[in-house]
Amino acid sequence: MGAPGSPYTRKMVALLRYRHIPYAVLWGGHQNPPPGLPQPKVKLLPTFYFPNSDGGIEAVVDSTPITRRLEQDYSGRRVIPEDPVIAFLNELIEDYADEWLTKAMFHYRWYFEADRDNAGPLLVYWSVPTLEAADAQKMADMFSKRQTERLYVVGSNDVTASTIEASYLRFIDLLDALIQHAGYVLGARPSSADFAIYGQLTQLAIIEPTSATLTRARSARVRAWLDRMEDLSGVEPVESDWFTPEQAAVRLKPLLSEIGRVYLPFLKANAAAVAAGEPDFRTNIDGQVWQQPTFPYQAKCLQHLLQTAEAVPDSAKNDLKEIFSGTGCEELVT
Repeated sequence: MGAPGSPYTRKMVALLRYRHIPYAVLWGGHQNPPPGLPQPKVKLLPTFYFPNSDGGIEAVVDSTPITRRLEQDYSGRRVIPEDPVIAFLNELIEDYADEWLTKAMFHYRWYFEADRDNAGPLLVYWSVPTLEAADAQKMADMFSKRQTERLYVVGSNDVTASTIEASYLRFIDLLDALIQHAGYVLGARPSSADFAIYGQLTQLAIIEPTSATLTRARSARVRAWLDRMEDLSGVEPVESDWFTPEQAAVRLKPLLSEIGRVYLPFLKANAAAVAAGEPDFRTNIDGQVWQQPTFPYQAKCLQHLLQTAEAVPDSAKNDLKEIFSGTGCEELVT
């Protein structure tokens, strides 16, 4: 179950198409859940319904572990590279897309009036297309008000707006260069990081008027890439399509520097605040003040990255140290 306005839903539908995994989408949300199916412990989109060992059905959320589960359950056309160096880079870039680019998505959707007016009715009709227009507008107004009041939760405010927006535009330039070189972020075949980026950009570069206009003006290549990413069922990947560590060291350095510039400082400050039991935190990101409530989940993201890096073989860890040198990501492997 998912919604077109959910970047994580779009991420996973495109991934399922590419991997030739049979699926069916139930368009909706947890306000009108499909009858006869269980509720997840945490009500997020997309919600996957998997058969369990007891012959029943379990409801599962969180796109990243679901992607790893699909890697175990279905062979072929994998989105996780086998090389441990490239696999860790994929892990980091996917996490950046899921947890940092989504700040831009939320910011552009609700910070500007034109974007709020655009998003509110769409979110209603994506879930309940048969609703009367007047009733839909009332729901849209209520939802828009609630979401706008929650901007502070992701760190979007008048002080941080310039940091979020500048980081997003830099990312579009970086993605443009990667696509031009090989077609995807980690080489000539799509990875889970590509699908994570795609999910966020289905909103930022297509649905939200302000960021969509900026994206198209910045890179027609990126905008066109999204249309191709929607259905990659005809792509026939081979193992040699992935970057080698040597190629990654050259091609990914600018993107890794952006991650080290904005995302890792956020992760570290948030994790320290969570560990100290603080309800919010204040730090400096890219030369600007950043303040927001703590996110326990994103503290787990940093912990997961550190644990994953620790498990990388020593030879691969040395390669990662060299690749990360000067990017701001060095602490992940030191």
